[in-house]
Amino acid sequence: MRLFFPESAVRCAPGLLALIACVLWTPGSSAQTVPSSNGVTPVTSTDVLSADNPFAQPSPLAFEAPDFSTITIADYQPAFSAGMKAQLQEVEAIAGQSEAATFENTIAALEKSGGVLSRVQSVFFNMTSAHTNPDLQNIQKEIAPLLAAHADNILLHRGLFDRIEELYRRRDELELSEEQTEVLTGHYEDAVRAGARLSREQQDRVRAINEQLSTLQTQFEDNLLAVTKERSVVVDTVEELDGLSAAEIAAAAETAAERGLDERYVLEITNTTRVPILASLNNRALRERVWKASANRALGEDGGIDNRALVLDIAQLRAERATLLGFDSHAAFKLGDQMARSPEAARKMLTDLVPGVVAKVRQEAADLKQMMQSLGASHDLAPWDWEYYAEKVRQEKFQVDEAIVKPYFEVNSVLENGVFFTMNRLFGISFQERKDIPVYHPEVRVFDVIDADGSAIGLFYVDFFSRDSKRGGAWMSSYVDQSDLLDQKPVIINVLNNARPADGEPGLISFDNVSTMFHEMGHAVHGLFSDVTYPSVSGTETPRDFVEFPSTFEEDWAIDPEILSNYARHHQTGAPIPVALLERVIAASRFNQGFDTLEYLSAAILDLEWHSLSPDNIPTDIEAFEATTLKKYGVDIAAVPPRYRTAYFAHIWGGGYSASYYAYIWSEVLAADGFAHMMNNGGATRENGDLFRREVLSRGSSRDPMKSYKAFRGAEPTVDALLIRRGLK
Repeated sequence: MRLFFPESAVRCAPGLLALIACVLWTPGSSAQTVPSSNGVTPVTSTDVLSADNPFAQPSPLAFEAPDFSTITIADYQPAFSAGMKAQLQEVEAIAGQSEAATFENTIAALEKSGGVLSRVQSVFFNMTSAHTNPDLQNIQKEIAPLLAAHADNILLHRGLFDRIEELYRRRDELELSEEQTEVLTGHYEDAVRAGARLSREQQDRVRAINEQLSTLQTQFEDNLLAVTKERSVVVDTVEELDGLSAAEIAAAAETAAERGLDERYVLEITNTTRVPILASLNNRALRERVWKASANRALGEDGGIDNRALVLDIAQLRAERATLLGFDSHAAFKLGDQMARSPEAARKMLTDLVPGVVAKVRQEAADLKQMMQSLGASHDLAPWDWEYYAEKVRQEKFQVDEAIVKPYFEVNSVLENGVFFTMNRLFGISFQERKDIPVYHPEVRVFDVIDADGSAIGLFYVDFFSRDSKRGGAWMSSYVDQSDLLDQKPVIINVLNNARPADGEPGLISFDNVSTMFHEMGHAVHGLFSDVTYPSVSGTETPRDFVEFPSTFEEDWAIDPEILSNYARHHQTGAPIPVALLERVIAASRFNQGFDTLEYLSAAILDLEWHSLSPDNIPTDIEAFEATTLKKYGVDIAAVPPRYRTAYFAHIWGGGYSASYYAYIWSEVLAADGFAHMMNNGGATRENGDLFRREVLSRGSSRDPMKSYKAFRGAEPTVDALLIRRGLK
C-alpha cells in the first residue's frame, strides 16, 4: 500500500494535495505513552471492523472505485481505527519472522500491508479537501493524532528497520530489479529521515513534534477554508459591479442569496492574492476592497481568523525537528532527496531569474502607467490596479476582451474537445462517460479511460466548480493507485475551482482556467499511465520538483493552434473562434509574464527563507519577516505582491510543499525544454506521445527521474525554453 506518512518521511505524491499525503496530521491532546521495546507507541483503536463497513473490503464497483452511495460519516472512524490496528499487526508479523530478511518477506510484504487504512484514507482526505463539512473536520481532528503516531510506529519500528537496513546493506548482492532497488532505498531512507537511528529520547521528541505539527497544520487548513468565506466582499448595489458580465453578476447574486443576503451580491476571494475579477471591475474603491480582503486575510483583522501564531509555531517545530535529525534547517531536510538536493541550489535557480524578471516587471509597469494616463487616472499604480490596467493594455495590444473570448471556452467543450482530444492525439486513449458510478456531489462526472487497443486503463473523475465545502486551488488526487503487486488499476480525480455559473447558464471560463484544466490532466495521465509493480513508486509518487513536469508540459497544448481550434467554439452557435482572435489569444497568453513570474518567485523565496531558519532564529512578526525577505532579494515591488502571503500560504503550512514551492518552476524548466524538443520533432504525434508515456508517465519513481527525463529527451534540460515560454527572452 502507499503509506500516508508524515512529511518528515514519506516519499509522497506532490501533486496529490487533496490526499494530504505529505502533511503532518493533527495530533490532538492524546497522551504520550512509553514506547514498547520495538519502538511502537500504543494507539487507541477498536479490534474489529464490521463486515458491512464499506471499507472492510475492496469496493465491488469497477476498478474498486469508492461506493459513495453506501459510505456514511459513521463509517470513517471505525475504519481508521481498525485499519491502523490491522496494519500494525501486519508490521509486527513482518518484523517478527524467524526467517532471514528477503525483499519478498519484508519489503513486498510491507507494500501489501494496510489495505483497510489505504481505502479509508484515500476517500476521507479527498472529501476533506473537495467536499467537507463540520462532521468530517471533527473526525479529522480526532483521528489525526492516531495517524501521526501510526506513521511513526512503522517508521521507527526497530525490528522492521533492522530488516530493512540489512537488505539495504546487501542490496548490491540481491539481484534486484531497478524498481525493487528504488523501492528498497525509499523505505530505508524514509525510516532514517524519520529518525530510526536516533536515541529513544530523541525519537520521543520527534514523535511529539509530529503530533504538534499535525494539529497546527490541520488547524491552518480549517482556518483557510473558513477565511475564504469570512473575507468574501458583500456589495449592496449592482451599479458597483460595473464591468462584470451578466453571468458573473448573476452568480454573485446567487451566492448572496444562498447566504441569506437577498438583493445583495457576494464576491468571493480566491486562494491566491490576486482575484480574477479585479481585471474587470471598473469601481476602483471596490477593487481595493476585494484586493485587501484577499491580501490581508488570516491576519486577525477586526477580530477575524488569525494564522500568525500558527505559522510561527509550525516554523519553530519544523526547525527543531530538522536539527534533531541532523540537518541545518527544514529546507535542507526536505530537499535532500529531491532533484535540487539542497536549498542553496533551489535558491540560486530562483534568484538567478530575479534581475531579468524585475526588469520585465518595470517595463510592464511603465506600459500600465501610460495606459492610466491615457484614461485620465492620476493615482499611483496600486496592486488592485495592476490586473485592471493590464487587461486594458492586453486589449489594446491584442484586441482580446475576456467578455468576447470566454463564450468560446465553455468548460465541457474544453474538457471533451480540448483536453480529451489532446490525450487521444498523443496517446490514443478515449474517455467514455459513466452514469452508474456513485459520486460525492451531483456536479462530479466519471469516465472510463480506454486505451488505444480497447483495454481499460482506469477511471477518471472531474469536479469543476467552486463551493464553500471545497478548499481553493486545483489538484489531482487518486482513490486507487495502480499497482501490479496489488492487481489494482488507477482511479484518478481532478478537482478545480472554476466559478460556478448561475443555474441554467453555461460554464464559461477564462483562458487561465483552460490552462489549469490541461495542467491537471497532465497530473491525471501521470497517475493513469502508471505501469509499476509496487504502490510506493506508483504514478505521481515522485520527487516534488519532478512531479509538476508532466502537468506543466501538458499546458502548452492548450495554445497549439490545431488543438485550440477544436475546442474553442462559441457555446451558442458552435462557430470556431475566428482565426484572427485565436492568434491574438495565443499572443496574449504570454502577456504580463513579468508580473506572473515575479509574484511566483516572491512566494517561492518566502517559502525557502522561512524554512532555512534555525530553531533560534524564528521571528516574532510574520509581516516584518516577509517585508525584510522581499527587500533582501530585490523582489519588494509594492504593486506585485507574492502570489501567496505568509498567513494564507496553504502549500507550505498546510499542504506538502514546505521548502518546495520552488518545485513548480524547477519542473517548468523540464516541461519547457521537453515540450520544445517534442515540437521540434513532429509535435502532437502518437510516436512522440507514446515515447513520453513509456519513458516518463509510466515510470513513477521506479527509477531516478533524471534518467527518465533523459530517456525521453536525450539530454539534460537547459533554461532557454523556459525563458522563451515566459516571454523573458
